[in-house]
Amino acid sequence: MHTAEKVIISTAVTGSVNVPSQSDYLPLSPEEVVRASVEAAAAGSAIIHLHARHPDGRPAFEAGMFEQIIPPILEQVDVVINISTGGSSQMTMDERLAGATRFSPELASLNMGSMNFVYSGIADKVTNWKHDWEEPYVRGTYSHPFINSFDRIEYVLRELGEKRGTRFEFECYDIGHLYSLAYFVDKGLAEPPFMIQGVFGILGGIGADHANLEHMVRIADKLFGDDYQFSAFAAGRDQMQFATHSAWLGGHVRVGLEDSLWIGKGRLAESNAQQVEKIRGVIEDLGRPIATPDDARRMLGLKGLAGVTL
Repeated sequence: MHTAEKVIISTAVTGSVNVPSQSDYLPLSPEEVVRASVEAAAAGSAIIHLHARHPDGRPAFEAGMFEQIIPPILEQVDVVINISTGGSSQMTMDERLAGATRFSPELASLNMGSMNFVYSGIADKVTNWKHDWEEPYVRGTYSHPFINSFDRIEYVLRELGEKRGTRFEFECYDIGHLYSLAYFVDKGLAEPPFMIQGVFGILGGIGADHANLEHMVRIADKLFGDDYQFSAFAAGRDQMQFATHSAWLGGHVRVGLEDSLWIGKGRLAESNAQQVEKIRGVIEDLGRPIATPDDARRMLGLKGLAGVTL
């Protein structure tokens, strides 16, 4: 992996894993997600990774929900919008793609394999539930795998990539997912530069062990040479350590309340921007410059805002 000229900070502002009962600071409504995204961009995030939620926190897929989020963000800040195609494991594929097919974003996430994606442990830590849907939702992940079969991956690559010019954040939760990406590269369905997002610490995926991060980089080097940009994050308490490690290796970083609700030991983060500010300070202490949205567009070969359907 060559050292990136500047560090791209991505912020995953809400996600679909954490639930409202865990933190009062988790953005839920479209207005809250917009505000969190604008604040994160102002703090130095070049990319905003988006899920949508209903006001009670339930994961949402409807294009109309994204319509309440994306235009208001772009009216206030210049930022790269990265729409999740993961949604939640309980959504159909068409539901997971609803927001991305509506907006044809510059960037979309793409999970590179089926897996056990388990966060039922949240239920062991919450004593007072705010909403009836939360407990069965998180407990259900113990028995329902997250399906990202090859036919689904190919469908996303063709629908968003070939037809709409969207590029991808390839989310790799294990080493085998890199080889899955290499398969689609060989088929001509993915072209460099590849943005590889190493994901660590999800129960069912590769563990949050720093040796695993370095091993993932070694295998990516073997498979893709200089044709990729690497970013990494770990879920929960290991978030900042893994972001720091990725930046130190020459890669990019991802933070946000989707991945961790914390800013320090025993301290809930009060905003996504707070996490951005913290990792930005670390990156600058390492002597590395922060990428602007236009820097990110150039490094990742994105089509630009003019290609987004607003």
